[in-house]
Amino acid sequence: MHNKKLLKKPLAVCLATGLLTASLDSYVLLKTFVISEVQAVVVKNTGSDIVQAAENTGTANTSSNTTANDTENTGTTTTVENGSTNNSAVTATESSESERTVTDSSYKDSNVDINITTVRKNNTTVYVADIKLSDSSYLKTALAYDSFGTNVTETTSSMATNNNAILAVNGDYYGADRSGYVIKNGVIYRNTVRSDSEYPDLAVYKDGSFKIIYETEVTAEELLADGVVNLFAFGPSLVENGEISVDQNTEVRQAMTKNPRTAIGIVDKNHYILVVSDGRTSESEGLSLYELAEVLKEYGATTAYNLDGGGSSTMYFNGNIVNNPTTNGHRISEREVSDIVYIGY
Repeated sequence: MHNKKLLKKPLAVCLATGLLTASLDSYVLLKTFVISEVQAVVVKNTGSDIVQAAENTGTANTSSNTTANDTENTGTTTTVENGSTNNSAVTATESSESERTVTDSSYKDSNVDINITTVRKNNTTVYVADIKLSDSSYLKTALAYDSFGTNVTETTSSMATNNNAILAVNGDYYGADRSGYVIKNGVIYRNTVRSDSEYPDLAVYKDGSFKIIYETEVTAEELLADGVVNLFAFGPSLVENGEISVDQNTEVRQAMTKNPRTAIGIVDKNHYILVVSDGRTSESEGLSLYELAEVLKEYGATTAYNLDGGGSSTMYFNGNIVNNPTTNGHRISEREVSDIVYIGY
């Protein structure tokens, strides 16, 4: 009888330890992939962004003063059919007095000229937005719910609408990682080197120029001091010095060869290209990185960079979803993401 009691105690300890370990593992997985953690909030204030650091979660580096602020985030999933219309289409405040010409695939005022072309490449529908700006300040980024943090997500169309974007695509989905530089609209939100540092970043400077950089070679603070206003950390680079910089076998991590894609490129001063392709459906197979690079080069890009793709790939224009976003090919719907690249006032 005494021996049975001795056996029961170690067994109980083992069971308790196992349950505790399983609970901790579950929490780590939830914190990594599910639980939203807001670390800083962008407060819109008379045309300039003020960044407030969420209490006890870290700080964001900016030229503006920062204050502590408690925040709460709730997300929703939105299903949007291709071509559906959002009634809160953009009103360009700075161009309200100028002549604006808008069609289903173009927008033109005194500062912004956008033309979207739909083409078929490699059994895939590809959407190419050719953008000419009077000033590079109209090329912007935005965060989901105006908040920086882990797993803070919102649909591209929702972010675009909330920021009065004329045109928008999904960004680099920084929130899926806990390392890697994050610089958005002139603010450093994260300055730790990305774990997959063999991939380069795309730096966008105040004068609108693009440069491919590696985080192991320069600090986030140095980039900001050099004039970087936006940084994208996904990759790889697609075009450098006007030549394709990936080979036909290059792929992102463990991704399949053919996927929906999103990319950004520069042609000349204040002349940009945003490309989104469909994929994973019977109508559109998707593009390889090399095929994506071919599109960017064909349209004149001298520097081009691969952004988050797959189910994230979304193009929004003047209240409409342009492409057919899908994760698995069975349902056309937007995936919530961390950030967008957009054209707007």
